[in-house]
Amino acid sequence: MCGIVGLVSFVDDLSRRPDLATAMRGALALRGPDAVSEWSSPQALFVPRRLAVVDLEGGHQPAIATDDEGRETVVLSYTGEVFNFVELRDELRSRGHQFRDRSDTEVVLRAYQEWGAACAERLRGMFAFAVWDVQREELVLVRDRFGIYPLFYAETPKGFAFGSEPKALFTTGLVKPVVDRAGLLEAFSFTPSPGYSVFKDTREVVPGEVVRYGRNGVTRHRYWQFTPAEHTDDLPTTERRVRELLEDIVRRQVAADVPISSMLSGGLDSSAICALVNRVVGGEKPLKTFSMEFAYHLENFRPDEVHDSPDSPYVAKMAAHLGSDHRELLINRDHLVDPEGQAAVVRAMDRPAAGLDMYVSLYRLSQEVRRFSTVTLTGDGSDELFGGYVWFHDPFYVESDTFPWLGASHQMEFLSGLLDRELYAELDFPGYVRDRYREAIAEVPLTGSEDPHERRMREITYLNMTRYLRVVLDRKDRLGMAASIEGRVPFCDHELAEYVYNVPWHMKIADGREKSLLRAAVRDLLPTSVLERKKSPYPSVQDPAYRVALREQLRAIRADRNNDVNELLDAKRVESALTDKSFGLRAGVTRMSVEAAVQLHHWLSSGVTVEL
Repeated sequence: MCGIVGLVSFVDDLSRRPDLATAMRGALALRGPDAVSEWSSPQALFVPRRLAVVDLEGGHQPAIATDDEGRETVVLSYTGEVFNFVELRDELRSRGHQFRDRSDTEVVLRAYQEWGAACAERLRGMFAFAVWDVQREELVLVRDRFGIYPLFYAETPKGFAFGSEPKALFTTGLVKPVVDRAGLLEAFSFTPSPGYSVFKDTREVVPGEVVRYGRNGVTRHRYWQFTPAEHTDDLPTTERRVRELLEDIVRRQVAADVPISSMLSGGLDSSAICALVNRVVGGEKPLKTFSMEFAYHLENFRPDEVHDSPDSPYVAKMAAHLGSDHRELLINRDHLVDPEGQAAVVRAMDRPAAGLDMYVSLYRLSQEVRRFSTVTLTGDGSDELFGGYVWFHDPFYVESDTFPWLGASHQMEFLSGLLDRELYAELDFPGYVRDRYREAIAEVPLTGSEDPHERRMREITYLNMTRYLRVVLDRKDRLGMAASIEGRVPFCDHELAEYVYNVPWHMKIADGREKSLLRAAVRDLLPTSVLERKKSPYPSVQDPAYRVALREQLRAIRADRNNDVNELLDAKRVESALTDKSFGLRAGVTRMSVEAAVQLHHWLSSGVTVEL
């Protein structure tokens, strides 16, 4: 994994702007701690950073192709992993291409030379890259099919900037970290919209999209989307096919020249990945696995609406079953309310997030993993694809005429509960959510033969795979990269996703439970207790001392008359959160809303400006 940032301008000679290159070098240091370089021409400036994972001696960036006379023709700044690069390299060699190293970076370079931007259709993996086509005087941006790797851009009269994270764009001088009304809606509505950014004048490359910029401006096109098709395999064949795909995916994704590991929560998804990884790499040295538990839960866990059991007992059973070298990180209240840790999370995400306790704990877990490993595999993406969440199964959520995860909130505001009520009404949060939902539903690819229930389950799967999954993948990427960790997500392989997307819902729940299809496919790999464990999402801390500590942070924010955050908050609701025995719940203030206010404080303190 790497971090990329660059700039194209047809009005400024970028080869004479060493000041810009210097400013851009530090923007993404954690994404690429192993190397940084720069390349410039009058029209383009690339500053890639590298986290070396494959071919540690080769794979230098930017990768440059030349013609027979030694003139530069294609310049590539690349971040990601292409897991079919060996086959592609063989094909490209048969077409006359020569290779200087054994990295996937050079394979992508030669693939672009051979097929142009259409090379994206041949790549199997997770990636985001920029190509400067010297002859065409054209910048080409490409992002993987599910947006596993981020890529942002900004077009202005002075030029076009791109980068792995918004903070990188700001170092180019073309745009500033300004959030307008549209940005506030996107940041606090919890309706992640493809292509949208929370910052003014910036956009995100949509997953599966190619963006081109040249003298005539910007063009965009999708090179991949879900394609509806009739599923013709019977259930046993479908279960075998899922298993075959998973085995092939994991075999490809364990390839690395640095230490690898797996995240283990004791649930079906992560346990299946750990078991498959262990089959490939388990030998003289046991697989390293990692988990997190809130210290309070060891003796005080209470079942709630979505969490039947703590993770630790199942993690221990699975680690023993694997014989893995396991490490459990215990997180306490002080870890969660440490201002430096909270600020680091907001800085990594470039925005407030839903569930600060989750994000801080994952950030600290990533730091722990980095002590022993550079690459880790996770079970992310399985719930969205196989139907693991409660909102796939409870009729109340299924029938909600909105994003199902918002239906699961019982109509309470996830993040916006403490925002000023007049501002909330002016921005029309409900209308924004309604519009984004209608847009998403209109996109859903269908065969036309679905009955009403099958159609609805296709819709919910699509919403999860194109919206909710973005939250999961952004969290994995940003918090991992904040610790210089590359996270790989086998369940987000597009060949697996294309196959499972078209499996009828009744096959996905053949035994009457969530993720029946996946459970059947990996049944022989897991202990019975882990295999049969009911879906339990990432834990949310239950320690009442955490809520009290959050309230004190909110109290300090309110007491600071110079804190700009107070202009955005509703005084009456803040007072309720500070004085009411329900911590403001009776006034419609969730704990996530208090966390959002605390994050808003860290966000504005980092230099972000809100313009209304």
